[in-house]
Amino acid sequence: MPVAVTELIPHRPPFLFVDEIVSDAPEAFVAKRTWRADEDFYRGHYPGAPITPGVLLCEAVFQTAACYMALKARAAGGKPGEGVPLIAKIGDVRFRSPVYPGDTVLIEVREKEAMGGFTMLSGSMKRADGTRVMNLECAVAWKTPEGAPTP
Repeated sequence: MPVAVTELIPHRPPFLFVDEIVSDAPEAFVAKRTWRADEDFYRGHYPGAPITPGVLLCEAVFQTAACYMALKARAAGGKPGEGVPLIAKIGDVRFRSPVYPGDTVLIEVREKEAMGGFTMLSGSMKRADGTRVMNLECAVAWKTPEGAPTP
C-alpha cells in the first residue's frame, strides 16, 4: 500500500509540492507533482504568462528528499527525529526548462553520503515527457529550529 506524503513530512497545502511517491528503489527515490493552474502564485508570476517559480521547483526537490529520508528512517525502525527537515546547503542549481501550469514533473533524489546528522543528496526534475527541468545538490537534516516552540 502506498504511503501518503503527508504521513512522512510536516508540509501541508498550500506549501506541499509533492503529490505522490512513484518509486522507492535503493538507487533512486522518485516522486511526482502536477502544477495546478489555480495555484495562487501563478497570479503574480507572471500575469498573462504564468511560469512556476524556480524556488518552488527547488522546494519540490527538497520535500522529495525529506520523504526519502523519512522512509529510510522508517525502514531502519525509527523516525526521522524530532523537529522538521531543514535545508543546510544548496549548490549547483541549474534550470534547464520552465515548468508551466498543468505540467506534471517527476522528481528524483539520490543519496550521495550521510554524515553527522546531515544527508547530502543530488536531485533532478523532468517533465513527464522526459524533458529535463532542473538539477541541484543539497544537504538536509532533521532538526528542531532554534527558538522554535516545542509541542
